[in-house]
Amino acid sequence: MFFLLRVAFWLSVVVVLLPSDPASKKDSTRVQVSPFEAIGAAQAAVQDARGFCARRPEACEIGSQAFHTFGQKAQHGTKMLYEFLADRFGEAPAARKAEGDVPNAERPGRHTLTPADTAPNWNNPESRPIPLPPRRPA
Repeated sequence: MFFLLRVAFWLSVVVVLLPSDPASKKDSTRVQVSPFEAIGAAQAAVQDARGFCARRPEACEIGSQAFHTFGQKAQHGTKMLYEFLADRFGEAPAARKAEGDVPNAERPGRHTLTPADTAPNWNNPESRPIPLPPRRPA
């Protein structure tokens, strides 16, 4: 259980340190939350574990904004990782268009086994088990 808490903590630290999506910063209707405000809101939430939203609505609002920003950063970080891996290990989009492939076609190098490759190994039907040597006297 403690291992899961440590993993959750370190993943949270990594997500907080990820860069934000530039498109989300252009949304002027949402209040931008600094990391210090988020830490202060988290401390207030720990102190007021029961019903703190009724007693401190501003802390509840800032905490909600912090979790929203955390979620956006996690989504953006996942998108960046996916794009990096696709660029690194995937086929280049220009090469696919040049070949005239459809986008959902399988990548080359997959399903290249012939029926002879998938056939089971030959077993001699006349093969007999090898007899064991006689037991030695003790």
